[in-house]
Amino acid sequence: MTAARLNLGLILALVTATLLSLIAGKVWVAPFGNDLNAHIIIAELRLPRAVLAMIIGAGLGMAGAAMQGFLRNPLADPGLFGIAPMAALGAVLSLYFGFAVSAWLLPLFALIGAALAMALLSLIAGRSASLVLFTLAGMMIASLAGAFTALAISLAPTPFAMTEIVTWLMGALTDRSWRDVWIAGPLVLLGCGVLILTARSLDALSLGEAAARSMGVSMQQLQALLIIGIGLTVGASVAVAGIIGFVGLVVPHLMRPLTDGRPSQLLLPSALAGALLLVVADSLVRLMPMAGELRLGIALSLIGGPFFLWLLLDMRRKLA
Repeated sequence: MTAARLNLGLILALVTATLLSLIAGKVWVAPFGNDLNAHIIIAELRLPRAVLAMIIGAGLGMAGAAMQGFLRNPLADPGLFGIAPMAALGAVLSLYFGFAVSAWLLPLFALIGAALAMALLSLIAGRSASLVLFTLAGMMIASLAGAFTALAISLAPTPFAMTEIVTWLMGALTDRSWRDVWIAGPLVLLGCGVLILTARSLDALSLGEAAARSMGVSMQQLQALLIIGIGLTVGASVAVAGIIGFVGLVVPHLMRPLTDGRPSQLLLPSALAGALLLVVADSLVRLMPMAGELRLGIALSLIGGPFFLWLLLDMRRKLA
């Protein structure tokens, strides 16, 4: 399948899914007509939620494709960089200390956490340009952020604060508004733009690190671009929606067989497919016949967990 045809098909599917998401829910609404309540539901509740799902899904999908291309590992996930856990830790601290009463402070704390992770990655591994050191630094940051998050939960000042923290960590698009779209949108768009700049270098890196260097690829510059791109896309996503995992892992795998396999050809389809996956998943969690709404992060983990297991089993079969 050609890249243009693949991208066009994904865009058509995304537009269709988005239109359906506007009318689907516990209460189905008709988009056309004179019902003022239906117009308010679509304009103020479902449309910003659908746009936010597209933004976050696109950012996570492209970040996952770039991450897998950089590490040349199909099991790599943007979470390995430690940026998402640090962004989550920032948001958790805002809830722990009660700063989250202001609508802007929680995403601000999360973005500060993501920026801190990016700075740590640059300081620890940026100058060495070593893939191994870079990966280990990301894993260390993720582990440290996870430990501090668990500590904050265990020392939560009130049961209400603990519930808020745990609920937020599950990831969701419930009750998100245009404010969240304006927070995440520009940052994710900028991050995707930075990641696209890495496309040619990722293609060269697929031939091996030595070959990439001989072709003029600067590993330090590539690492810096990836830190900035993934930091902006993942950090902004976590800031407004909590942790939504497995998108960056699952989507590139689904798209790779439909491309020629080059990392550069995987970035845009992964962004479009990530947006599509999140719009569809968010619509389905709204339609489930449950008393409350299933958290989007949990729903995607229920999909991503078995998918990851299948990847491992498939890898074991190929190695046998």
